[in-house]
Amino acid sequence: MTVKLAQFIKPVVKNGVGSFVLPCKKITLQYCNWGGSSNGMRQLLSTQIKSVAAKYPDVEFVLKKKSGHPTITGEYGVGKTQTVSVRNATPGQIKDQIEFIHDNRGNSPKKYKYPTKSTNESVRGVWSPFHTNPDFRFKI
Repeated sequence: MTVKLAQFIKPVVKNGVGSFVLPCKKITLQYCNWGGSSNGMRQLLSTQIKSVAAKYPDVEFVLKKKSGHPTITGEYGVGKTQTVSVRNATPGQIKDQIEFIHDNRGNSPKKYKYPTKSTNESVRGVWSPFHTNPDFRFKI
């Protein structure tokens, strides 16, 4: 008699454990065929898109011809998307934005509890269990 696993049980993919899963899955380049703000995007698509796609072989590139200002949308493995407007941008600036979208994780920015971070040591020094009274130490 064979045993079937439950269909709702799926393995949890943890990034960095056994293999590395890139966060960015798909980059969508949206541009207008006649709009003036899409000149840089059209120049990039006509001359440099093959080199950009070859630089990131693990990402799916989708081109959308749609009216409006040009945008770059990144879709991430965590189910989130991020859209960047590249209106009136040069091809070099657009390549920088594609690199930014690719290198981003797709998570929301974290709010820090304290406004500053310091590279200096604490004024009180580093805690050690040997700084306590020997009577209060845990004995094995």
